[in-house]
Amino acid sequence: MNGLGNQIIVADMRGQQGRVSAEAAIAINATPGTRFDQIMAIHDPRVDGTFAYIDIINSDGSRAQACGNGMRCVVQALTQQGGRQLFTFETIAGILFGEERDDGLITVDMGTPKFAWYDIPLSEEFADTRKIELQIGPIDAPVLHSPSVASMGNPHATFWVNQDVWSYALDRFGPMLENHPIFPERANISIAQVVAQDKIILRTWERGAGLTEACGTAACAAVVNGARTRRTARAATVTVPGGELFIEWRHDDHVTLTGAAELEWTGTLDPVSGLWTRNGVAA
Repeated sequence: MNGLGNQIIVADMRGQQGRVSAEAAIAINATPGTRFDQIMAIHDPRVDGTFAYIDIINSDGSRAQACGNGMRCVVQALTQQGGRQLFTFETIAGILFGEERDDGLITVDMGTPKFAWYDIPLSEEFADTRKIELQIGPIDAPVLHSPSVASMGNPHATFWVNQDVWSYALDRFGPMLENHPIFPERANISIAQVVAQDKIILRTWERGAGLTEACGTAACAAVVNGARTRRTARAATVTVPGGELFIEWRHDDHVTLTGAAELEWTGTLDPVSGLWTRNGVAA
């Protein structure tokens, strides 16, 4: 599937004891026809009142706490299977809610953001995470500097720029910033340009996946960070390379993400070896 071009494999593992291994994920991603950003593995529920447990695996084999675009794909896949539209899921990041709307778009409640340095987490204390000391480039003329940082279940750094986000070599800066010592669990790195109170243009280097067409949690973090630095309103459209997402930081502190998801093809996956049997292609 894809969520605005973000390549997602939704693997139904219900009724099975195993998990998609890191080795299998790496093997799948090494094959051109099955390269992906995240695998969303659906497992039997572990918590009463939830529909399923979602295990999220990055293309480098590491585990992710949250993936907004992937959750939209999961909701659409499950809705197509059984007609149900509203779901409650457990993830590493906590309990998340998803719903396919009557217009076909999917809204996911991504929970509440966290801003304390130890919750993000950072490796050193910052009293105010709306602007931390971090930069790329010369000290007297940095290319990127002073990001806002937050956790949307996973760590995010939003660098604010006044010019075209495509003018920055994110493919070069992204790996360095993702693995900077200030981020003990690595981080998702975004470049954000505010063009109006309710509109942001965003590019993201995704932790464990690299440059991505869309990162739902990064879009959520951008709006949250924009609102708390008074750059944006609490609701905004975020334009990413793959399309548009609508983010709202509600007054109950929950952040919702709304966007599309699309089926590309189906197949059968061996979660140990990573071997695929391709069954069909979406119309």
